Amino acid sequence: MSHEQPSDAVLIDAIRAGDDAALSALLARHAPTVMRFATKMCRNEADAEDVLQDTLLAAARGVRDLRGGAAVSTWLYSVARSYCIKKRRKSKHAPDAIVPLDAPESAALAATIDEPDDAASQREIGVALDAALRSLDDTSREVVVLRDVEGLSAAETAEVLGTSVEAVKSRLHRARSELRARLAAYSSEVVPTTPSDPACPDIVDVLSRHLEGDVGREACAAMEAHVATCRSCSAACDSLRHALQLCGTSGRTVSPDAAVRVRRAVEKVVASAR
Repeated sequence: MSHEQPSDAVLIDAIRAGDDAALSALLARHAPTVMRFATKMCRNEADAEDVLQDTLLAAARGVRDLRGGAAVSTWLYSVARSYCIKKRRKSKHAPDAIVPLDAPESAALAATIDEPDDAASQREIGVALDAALRSLDDTSREVVVLRDVEGLSAAETAEVLGTSVEAVKSRLHRARSELRARLAAYSSEVVPTTPSDPACPDIVDVLSRHLEGDVGREACAAMEAHVATCRSCSAACDSLRHALQLCGTSGRTVSPDAAVRVRRAVEKVVASAR
């Protein structure tokens, strides 16, 4: 007996036919992603839960109208982002819930961030990454979260943000550099934020563009040759790779408490849609 899950397209067809179970399945599939994204963008769980509820309601009302090859996940990121922006506008005079990089917990994180094989350290690393993400401005944070945390392509990220791929990449390179510098504050290792030699290229920008496939073979070879002989640029490259690795391996699940809230939100939305 096959246990293959139906595709989003199959579920949408069933929803159009009035199948409540299909709606519940579709929302349950994507709700954790929405919650995770909203938590990172809103910077507090109460607002994130409101965004989750609003996004699921919008999905329940609008999913029947999705046509062609429209991806449900990309659409939901766009909807959730719009609600996050509304939340920020409503609370623009409230103090930010940003954890300063010199907060007391930073010292404790510095002692553990370089121990990736230890389970407790992994939790602390996740806290460090969340704090570093929260310290970015909204534009930088959303492009890093979508591209490097959630794993969307540059084209998908551009679709969510309503901009061009070129604009996404420009924002991304700057945001990655900022994130790397902020994460370095949590590390016990001294990581240079600027080249030691004025003649050094902006190696972090070059590496970021290389990772996006925008650096030619000759330029790539020149970068590798320089990094092989420049200690500060080598350290900068390593710290950027480490930051992106943290982005890619953290936040792909929600906490047990958040999972309960996600399930309740799905149940409430499905019940209201009947």
